[in-house]
Amino acid sequence: MPAPGHIEIMAADLALSIVGVYGPTRGLRVVGERARRAWRAGTTPDKGAYDDLPDGVLVADDAGTVVLLNPAGARLIGVTPDAAVGQDYRTVLPLTDDADRDWWACSSPYRGLTSRSRQPERRLTLAPAGRSPGRQLLVTARYVRAEPGGPVVRLVVCFRDSAARERHERNRADLVSTVAHELRSPLTSVKGFTATLLAKWDRFTDDQKKLMLATVNTDADRVTRLLSELLDVSRIEAGRLEVHRQVVDVAAKVRTVIAARIAAGEAADRFVVVVEGAAPELWLDPDKVTQILGNLLENAVRHGAGVVTTTVTGRPDGVVVTVADEGEGVSVEDRTRVFTKFWRANRGGGTGLGLYIVKGLVEAHGGTIEAGSAPGGGALFRLFLPAGSPPYDG
Repeated sequence: MPAPGHIEIMAADLALSIVGVYGPTRGLRVVGERARRAWRAGTTPDKGAYDDLPDGVLVADDAGTVVLLNPAGARLIGVTPDAAVGQDYRTVLPLTDDADRDWWACSSPYRGLTSRSRQPERRLTLAPAGRSPGRQLLVTARYVRAEPGGPVVRLVVCFRDSAARERHERNRADLVSTVAHELRSPLTSVKGFTATLLAKWDRFTDDQKKLMLATVNTDADRVTRLLSELLDVSRIEAGRLEVHRQVVDVAAKVRTVIAARIAAGEAADRFVVVVEGAAPELWLDPDKVTQILGNLLENAVRHGAGVVTTTVTGRPDGVVVTVADEGEGVSVEDRTRVFTKFWRANRGGGTGLGLYIVKGLVEAHGGTIEAGSAPGGGALFRLFLPAGSPPYDG
């Protein structure tokens, strides 16, 4: 085990190495500062300085012998901390690069250039001896030297599972693909009609011009709606969704949203509204409630069939709204996935963001939403919105 005082230096080196690569988060700064203060005071901080970190940490001494492996690292590589201590760092954490080369032989932490102080983040593969390659890790390291240009006296390696990063990268690629696909059609239409009108204005009748301009207007609304969805997704993910509460009559909102759809050309007999019980005074964001109901009804009309029944049920603690259609419904295995980004029934039309946004807006009000089966076999979405309280103006 490391000698007294070494724990403090390692904890500080650990914090600084992660800060240098992943950014100056408050928690890591606290780790580093706590360790530095303890070292100056000649005391030993508790092991929680590095044990509680979410990333794996391995520390080796000047001979490459492991002196520390934190619990997160032990879980990632499948080795207990006690078994790791005293072993060579290459044995405890065997890594290969994309070309299946031994990463430690390539990077040579102890024999490389003496000007190096750290290893930038790399995606590497855990390759235990005698077994097939395991999980991929995001790895960074710091080479601690007693003096500039001197030998490495301590190797601090930080690593984390790359699965979350890969999911993020896939989501970003899906977003780019979705936006490109959804923008291509309306922008092509807008460009085509405007270019035609500019070039041949006098050749068209007033009715033809009106039809073209109406199409341009519809496609512009489609682009605007897509951009609004992207902004909502960004705010939901960043936790910056603002809710401006005031008294809202949810049943009246349902009727207003349905009336707008009928005015836009939907058949009036396609919709049924049922109101049950008296709801308490509901303090909600009226615009976001309209958006929630609009997205649910849009989903029912686009992907469902038959009559769309919206039921508003008052409860002492809030209101329950169900939107049910008579289509094919949602399979049991898809009932949780429907609220994820880019999920689309049978890869149908739309961005796949509507229900994800609905869930974010409902949860911003402190409510819940779930998917199920309607009595007639179609899809049913049930949401609960709590009564809430008026904004405090203190």
